[in-house]
Amino acid sequence: MYKDKKITAIIAAAGSGKRMGGGIPKQYLSIGGTPILIKTVKAFEANAFIDTILVVTNVEYINFFKDDLTRFGIENVDVVAGGDQRQDSVYNGLKAMPKDTDYVIIHDGARPFVSRKIIADTLDAVLEKNAVVAAVPVKDTITRQVLSQKKSFAREKSFAGLEYFDRNSMFAVQTPQAFEKKLIMKAYKLAYKDGFYGTDEGMLVERLGHPVHIVNGAYLNIKITTKEDLPMENRIGSGYDVHRLTEGRKLILGGINIPFEKGLLGHSDADVLVHAIMDALLGAAALGDIGKHFPEDKDEFKDISSMVLLKRVYKILLSEGYNISNIDATIICQRPKIAPYIGDMISNIGEVLGIAENRISIKATTTEKLGFAGREEGIAAEAVCLLNK
Repeated sequence: MYKDKKITAIIAAAGSGKRMGGGIPKQYLSIGGTPILIKTVKAFEANAFIDTILVVTNVEYINFFKDDLTRFGIENVDVVAGGDQRQDSVYNGLKAMPKDTDYVIIHDGARPFVSRKIIADTLDAVLEKNAVVAAVPVKDTITRQVLSQKKSFAREKSFAGLEYFDRNSMFAVQTPQAFEKKLIMKAYKLAYKDGFYGTDEGMLVERLGHPVHIVNGAYLNIKITTKEDLPMENRIGSGYDVHRLTEGRKLILGGINIPFEKGLLGHSDADVLVHAIMDALLGAAALGDIGKHFPEDKDEFKDISSMVLLKRVYKILLSEGYNISNIDATIICQRPKIAPYIGDMISNIGEVLGIAENRISIKATTTEKLGFAGREEGIAAEAVCLLNK
């Protein structure tokens, strides 16, 4: 309750998200491990003045969403089946409101970055104005195509030019939008009587001749519509590997055969550098390690080139939607000198992973003859990577 008035929040989340693509509606995709719709609900749940929260969602995803509510410990949220279009879905929510509701605040389920301040400001303003929408000044020049009909064909239109508008007087409308209950219900009934479908509630109220006022929105309060609207998710991974030096084996590092009297012992070619890089990549994506994907008890991996395995890891990452931002690796050995071969190693790895060479750093260091590396018993490597999704 806010200033003795009952407040209901309706979150519209019944869209199919076709412009996003993918197997499920966009509102159920995750950002940082939390579904978009859950993030949105939490923003309204945090407001102590909202008495009821109604989420309108696709009928086939009602149970799916209820499971998400349980998983994230959210209670006291009612779920309503959506309609054919957004306007129908919101109307279903309006009809499901508690009868003692005084004001309703309506928000897009795909706007998960709405701030507590915007919600609070909207509630504060609606009690005074009865009809308010969050909006931000447009940044870009706005124009529209002007079409004219050809005289010979009444139905045929041709391009006649552009009409420009003064952007200083223009705003991009967002949600939340809030209204006095009787006003918004009257607006919806008129719209259905006239067979009119608007793109938001403010448009319906404006048709009544009632003024709609602006509350300051935020440029971060975006509606997630396409993949480009999703924030980039960054994942850091680290990898470490060590192999024993032994006679009778080639020394392969970064896919380069380095002349030396000993090589590294292992089931594959024992490329310790590439192994560390693969573990870093898999670890960043929480996909296990190379032992899980390429077990030593499988003959198919006997003496296999680690560059082939690296290519497989890359394909796994792509299938999970990850891109490689950068890799930083260090080879730890007393001998041989690694510096002359680093450039070729970087070229090899960059080619396999499809990333520019300036995104890959490979360094080499000794241990000042300390430890197993200093005694030339083995070579170690460690790697750090950054993935984005």
